[in-house]
Amino acid sequence: MNLNTLINANKRKFDIKFKKLLKNKLDKSSLSNAMFYGSMNGGKRIRPFLVMESAKIAKISSNDAFIIASCIECIHSYSLIHDDLPSMDDDDYRRGKLSTHKKFNEATAILAGDALHDLAFELISGNFKNKNVISRLNLINYLSLCIGHKGLALGQALDLEYENKKLSKNKILDMYSRKTGKLFEFSFSAPFILKDKSKIDIQFAKDYGMLFGLIFQIIDDLIDEIGTFKKIGKTPGKDVEQGKSTLLKLIGEKQVTDLCNNKINTFIKKYKNKISQNPILIKMLEFGMDRLN
Repeated sequence: MNLNTLINANKRKFDIKFKKLLKNKLDKSSLSNAMFYGSMNGGKRIRPFLVMESAKIAKISSNDAFIIASCIECIHSYSLIHDDLPSMDDDDYRRGKLSTHKKFNEATAILAGDALHDLAFELISGNFKNKNVISRLNLINYLSLCIGHKGLALGQALDLEYENKKLSKNKILDMYSRKTGKLFEFSFSAPFILKDKSKIDIQFAKDYGMLFGLIFQIIDDLIDEIGTFKKIGKTPGKDVEQGKSTLLKLIGEKQVTDLCNNKINTFIKKYKNKISQNPILIKMLEFGMDRLN
């Protein structure tokens, strides 16, 4: 079975369970409707796929893996709802459909994002079958660090602050690592943290998730520039139009792909033994690169 088949199969399975979870948690209010719309509005569910693959390696239950994945999709969905707002990236479409603030209204979209953020913590604090309280607290603490003022939120702030500015490669990579990398880092390392694995194993998982996230963001920039609305599901060319500081703009397509390949090779050398035990991890990194095709 190839990787695309695995990802699509995982998406179908996850969406069925996630839809049921949301329907059980939400009511018929406009706020709940906006939360549901923003969460079930398409997407490949790449982060849940990373969770499921990590869960197999860390050996946590499928139920606990699903809770982590659902938590992450709530966070991811909230970030996209807010990202599309007129005060941020100002996009009327997401995944080929109207953005949440266009489908409902701006105030409802802001509150739906806030409520999805809170639902994520409701899920991750109260639904695990794992009874290890310390590992569960460590997981909640780490999620807070990954998405807060040093993680995802800072990354989005820097993305806006850096518009129409000339920056160094390291500053752009730092912004990418926070805006996109940190949530991928959490996605892959969360099962290891919940299982209370060794510091070495957890660091490996964090490094893998971050690498996957950096590649994902770098290739996203390229897709934004050369993709069509049909392919990417949102307004193409927005990064250029808004003067976004991207690695692609700074060093060009060839150097961008070379940088990704170099990072992959460095990671493989560093974690040769762990990679040899789980060859799918290389295929997953290659998938990040192959999204251009």
